[in-house]
Amino acid sequence: MAEGGTRTFSDPDSYAAGFGDARLNLIITGAGEFRARLTWLKLQHVEIHRCSEDLPRVAYISLPAERVFLSFPLGTTAPVFDGFALRNDNMVQHSRGDHMHQRSNGKFQWALISLSPDQLANCSRALTGTPIVSPDASRIIRPARTKGSRFLELLKQACHLAEARRELIEHGEIARALEQEILYAIVHCLTAPDAGEHSKTRRHHAAVMASFEEVLSKRLDQKLTMPELCAEVGVPERTLRMCCAEFVGVSPMRYILLQRLNKARSALRRADPSTASVAEVARNHQFLELGRFAVTYRAIFGESPSTTLHRDMQP
Repeated sequence: MAEGGTRTFSDPDSYAAGFGDARLNLIITGAGEFRARLTWLKLQHVEIHRCSEDLPRVAYISLPAERVFLSFPLGTTAPVFDGFALRNDNMVQHSRGDHMHQRSNGKFQWALISLSPDQLANCSRALTGTPIVSPDASRIIRPARTKGSRFLELLKQACHLAEARRELIEHGEIARALEQEILYAIVHCLTAPDAGEHSKTRRHHAAVMASFEEVLSKRLDQKLTMPELCAEVGVPERTLRMCCAEFVGVSPMRYILLQRLNKARSALRRADPSTASVAEVARNHQFLELGRFAVTYRAIFGESPSTTLHRDMQP
């Protein structure tokens, strides 16, 4: 049976956990109170997530290989996807099991859709005579205006049902008809030509950044120097700096700092202020100079770490 709903968030971790099997590591990069809204709709073969966020951030997104994924900006603001500045009429068809960096500079709306690969291939074969298969590397496409507009209109209708008319999507006939229309619209969009550049250099940089993130997942809580980092990733310092500038907009060490600050903020939000201290949380995240930690923390998040620790937990 189809199901859907909508939810607002003030905690980045809770928001990131709302994407089902897709994993998001969300790194907030600007001051302010985090606010996000997530609408989801799960049909038999198609799952939709429509997202709205208020703060600048970098997201490292890992997609499961069992599904076909599409992502695209909504509204007038578009993100940087793996170093490529998307247009608001672009769509990304992801490779199976893709790992990607998505960067926004402020308020941002986007959508992530996953599909059954068999259903997409069957639907494509029925409409065009040729099955659509996942690309070896993610491709950026620009659908024709009429086809893109039709798809966005269907997405709007689907999200409206998920938000305000959930009793309708529980009717099998309505859900099946909507899903079929969405599948047809997706097939028509995916027949568009590539709009982005897919050179060997860009693929190499994406592989470097995936290795970089793998190293950070294992060693973020340890002391790391730039030479050690480059040795573990297996590239010269110049290459790593260039890749980080393209994909996440900052230097490697600045990105590590932002990751540690975000993890410290999450720990402070979860901690019991009657038993935990800012100094303890700071030390656990490789911040050994408490005064410098507090200044940097306030500069990024717009409040002191002690304010975060003593704020009531938000859902």
